[in-house]
Amino acid sequence: MSADATTPLEELADRVVALVDAHGGDGREVEANVTVSRDRHGLTRFANSFIHQHVGEDTVTVSLTAAVDRRSASASTTAVDDASLRDLVERTLASAARQPVDPHWPGATPPDAVDRVGHFDPSTAEADPAARAAGVKAFVDAGPELRAAGYLDSEAMWVAFASTAGQRAAGSSTRATLDGIHQTDRSAGAAHQTSDRLADLDAGAGGELAADLARRSADFVDVDPGHFEVVLGPEAVSTVVTFLSAYGFNAKAHLEGASFAQLGEPQFDPSITLLEDPEDPRAIGLPFDAEGTPRRRFTLVDEGVTRALAHDRRTALRADTTTTGNAVPGGQSFGAVPFNPRLAPGDTAPERMVADVERGLLVTQFHYCRVLDPKTQVVTGLTRNGTFLIEDGEVVGAVGNLRFTQSFVEALSSGRVLAIGDDDRLAAGEFGPGMVICPSLRLAGWNFTGGARG
Repeated sequence: MSADATTPLEELADRVVALVDAHGGDGREVEANVTVSRDRHGLTRFANSFIHQHVGEDTVTVSLTAAVDRRSASASTTAVDDASLRDLVERTLASAARQPVDPHWPGATPPDAVDRVGHFDPSTAEADPAARAAGVKAFVDAGPELRAAGYLDSEAMWVAFASTAGQRAAGSSTRATLDGIHQTDRSAGAAHQTSDRLADLDAGAGGELAADLARRSADFVDVDPGHFEVVLGPEAVSTVVTFLSAYGFNAKAHLEGASFAQLGEPQFDPSITLLEDPEDPRAIGLPFDAEGTPRRRFTLVDEGVTRALAHDRRTALRADTTTTGNAVPGGQSFGAVPFNPRLAPGDTAPERMVADVERGLLVTQFHYCRVLDPKTQVVTGLTRNGTFLIEDGEVVGAVGNLRFTQSFVEALSSGRVLAIGDDDRLAAGEFGPGMVICPSLRLAGWNFTGGARG
């Protein structure tokens, strides 16, 4: 199936809408949104420097959200024959009729033109295990004396959306990700790469980076917990941006008093500009959201000032505003999420950041992070896969993993951001690959509260 070959999916979505419409006309208000997606995913896993698994799937899923007199329910199926589709519609409508009235049901999605098709690469969509295995070999060969583990995957998605209110949208996207580590007996180093094109991944360079981090971390010392100046690599910064986006710029959390966001207030350092940017050429994903609304670029933080929240149609109704196109599946319980946040880069090379630190830590990655207080964005987690001590502008050695407890908002507040890197890229996010584009950051302080065990 090519990038523009979504017609069968569109026809399938229209069939489901017609089945829903056939249940109207008896005095009930019957509405529905239908999403039909085809997901082709290939995964190659490796451990102990050997490939141990190839997995592939190609699945069509029909998802239906229906409302009967503003009582809503959702269901899905992978069976697309006529009988199964009729059963899906009848079960969903019957379930909806038994629900309480949904006070935030925004109605079926009205027409709104989608003027993009998504970032799609045919070669990535057709990638086979041999193509992924070649990348794995390049990664493994970069550290022949080390143990390599991780995965390289490729994915293509075609999606069609239809609503009983007349919205129609279709698009496609591709993604390829390398996520791997090299290990010694005492340490590990990691590398992550994501693109909409498999050919863009440089697995050999990723392997060299991971192997270098592992070797340099093999002999480490423990440092006492405390307040350190830090240089955070893109993977660590991605975690910060992910938590700010999902829990802070989420309009549902804001409406319910659980978000730090104060619109119009200078909550961050003036050097911080954060965008929701599905239009960036590097962005992964579809041109419309789970409600069929076009996804467009907008500014969340403008030179330190909080400017906007991510809305779906439910929260937009509650806030008397318009959706920003950030609905996600299941969003009625979690809320809308910026799916392509991009932290604007600066002009400082990461090496320059390190050279300007008198004493601090270089952190490549965070791990197992959990929110302690969403209102203040206090998060706890661990460092992972390469943490180094900086003294007098030089990396002098590795340190053991540390636990941190830190408000992400405070860490990026006025005067606390000392430099922003020129190395922005897609970095591994807490909720999966292909989301956050961000650079390295040099921050004035970070609270490390214990070792890896507490």
